[in-house]
Amino acid sequence: MKTEIAPHYLRMKEKYPGFFEAVEKLGEAAAEAGPLNRKCTELIRLAASLANGSEGGVHSHCKRALEAGASAEEIRHAILILTNTIGFPRIMAGLSWINDILENE
Repeated sequence: MKTEIAPHYLRMKEKYPGFFEAVEKLGEAAAEAGPLNRKCTELIRLAASLANGSEGGVHSHCKRALEAGASAEEIRHAILILTNTIGFPRIMAGLSWINDILENE
């Protein structure tokens, strides 16, 4: 599965190429700074996107986690373990956003 990049992201990247290049390089540098593999990194980014309330981020990192080898069960578990931290209503919203992706696989 190849992740489709959101049209909005592509438009902004075209408008501000230097800024987006720097942001993307920072993300790569952060991922490469330690021992975590890509699957774990994407699950963390997925959880952070949900904690931020970013539906687009959840969609993007759910797709990337799948590409990195995460199973649907691992993706859902990465969200469920946040319940005591960010609350049940946000978890339910996140599971809905994840299902937008998983149910189309």
